Amino acid sequence: MPGPQQRGQRRPLSVRGSRPAARLGGNSKVRIAVGRFLLIGALVIAGVKLVQVQGIQAGELAQQAEKQRITNQNIPAERGSILDRNGNQLAFSIEVRALYILPQRARKAWDEARAKDPEQYPVSYDDHAREVAKFISGTLGPEVNGWKTDEETIYRRLVKDISYEVLVSEAEPAKAAKIVEKYPAEIGSEYRSKRIYPNGELAANIIGAANWRQDEKPPTTQGILGLESAQDNLLAGRMGRRVVDTMSGDDSVVIPNTERELVKPQPGKSLELTIDIDTQYAVQKIVSDYTAKTRAKNGSAVVLDARTGEIVAMANDKTYDPANFGAASEDQLRNGAVASNFEPGSVHKIVTAAAAVEYGLFKPDDVLQVPGSIKVADRVIRDAWSHGTVPMTFTGVFAKSSNVGTLMAAQEVGQERFAEMLDKFGLGKRTQSGVPAEEAGVVPPLNQWSGSTFGNLPIGQGLSMTLLQMTGMYQAIANDGVRVPPRLVRAEIGEQGSRTEKQRPEGVRVVSPETAKTVREMFRSVTQSDPRDANQNGTGRPAAVPGYQIAGKTGTAQQIDQTCKCYSQSEYWTTFAGILPADNPRYVIGVMLDAPENAQSASPVFHDIATFLTQRFKVPMSAEQTPFVQLQL
Repeated sequence: MPGPQQRGQRRPLSVRGSRPAARLGGNSKVRIAVGRFLLIGALVIAGVKLVQVQGIQAGELAQQAEKQRITNQNIPAERGSILDRNGNQLAFSIEVRALYILPQRARKAWDEARAKDPEQYPVSYDDHAREVAKFISGTLGPEVNGWKTDEETIYRRLVKDISYEVLVSEAEPAKAAKIVEKYPAEIGSEYRSKRIYPNGELAANIIGAANWRQDEKPPTTQGILGLESAQDNLLAGRMGRRVVDTMSGDDSVVIPNTERELVKPQPGKSLELTIDIDTQYAVQKIVSDYTAKTRAKNGSAVVLDARTGEIVAMANDKTYDPANFGAASEDQLRNGAVASNFEPGSVHKIVTAAAAVEYGLFKPDDVLQVPGSIKVADRVIRDAWSHGTVPMTFTGVFAKSSNVGTLMAAQEVGQERFAEMLDKFGLGKRTQSGVPAEEAGVVPPLNQWSGSTFGNLPIGQGLSMTLLQMTGMYQAIANDGVRVPPRLVRAEIGEQGSRTEKQRPEGVRVVSPETAKTVREMFRSVTQSDPRDANQNGTGRPAAVPGYQIAGKTGTAQQIDQTCKCYSQSEYWTTFAGILPADNPRYVIGVMLDAPENAQSASPVFHDIATFLTQRFKVPMSAEQTPFVQLQL
């Protein structure tokens, strides 16, 4: 029986394992070949696509890119406030929101979505717009700051066949957020700022006006008038930056809810003024009422702190609503207290009085033999009342406002010393007070004086000044002979309430303290009233305030008649400047009336303002009443 068939010899493991290795090597070559083929294919496809994109579809894709692009935009900063000296707000900004829609884009998006999923979008765009309009009107109410926001009006805006439509310009941020949250795909919200003037017309001639300027690049709140304009850079702050998606090639049309903030804006600084809001209100009302009563063309008043020169109040009879400044006339917009030059008249005689005392030429009780007229070059100057030669004390010359007596004293002073005194009083140049639109006034230089010039200047004609300059002259006498340039801005307030006090201007020594005190005492007699002898009465008796010594001066200056280019016989500027109280000066008040009927005095305006100040600031009464002095022998 044959035995089992003998098997062949077993192969070594190394040999058996080599066959799979050979198969693996064969697959790798195939894979590399396939990979190369696919890579070449991909490059060919990419190349074809590139040709298609850059060539065939270039126009279409460019149009699509134009419809939505990334745009960098500036973010307006929060505008600083304007405050009075006690922190009361005179101007501040609030955030509001403009709600808008891109109607054509919204309709197209709705129609496309409805075509894809009619169950989720069962109604037409117009019906959807009705629903949106109802919600917006219900949230905002029927009107927002003059914008109609009733349901029908909103609906008509939603369905307009245009690319961009504002629904409301000044919505409350919280209400705007509620609407955008409800309809984020359709409604966009855009930041805007609204300037608020809580006191309306009060101090508008100083504060000015600012409003949101949508036409600016970028849109922002911009100062237009007054301090709002002059201090615009400080109040405006520094803009931030953001990235948005914009539509239709118009960088101003932002696709709703695509804003990404990059750099936060830096808020503007606030301004603390020297103005006291209560005093400003009282002075503005007093001036307005008296200007209307006397039928003057214009009226202004200024109140200065006697020691610091700070402007406590500055008011004109005409003013305007800063929130509606476009409706104001040019006369309403002007700050007459600094922008109107006028001839001061006899209130200017304080220059002669100060110079004569300073140079030791006259003492208060010195007697001058004052004739009824005096000739200066080719001019004859008379007093306001007819008289022969009258013995007047040097004090009486100013209390009775004698032109002739004043010119007699001025001639003793001399032209050069008089011109030097005008310069020390700061006339003919701006005060640098910080009040916008300030005029410099006009003082003819000494080398241009004619023979008759020195017959005009000492009595307040032939030169012009602003009311602020005129009041500043009396501040120098109130402040022991040192004129401190007036100022309006007291401090700058930064973030977190950091306060930087503005440096006070350097004072200018005009006359010695002794001279200033003597002049104050002399000018107390302007308000003197003697029931026994009218010759001892001053010209400014209505300015007197019971219980307080008042030093001041009246003024009446002829205006220029434009028909003859000569001095008018019917129209005058009437002025008054005075110190309260004369024995311990706290405040200086200047008043100007432009052509009041019958040249009515400005003294009553001073009286009313001074009376208010004594009550508002609890000014102590004078230690003693003003003594009676002899004005005329």
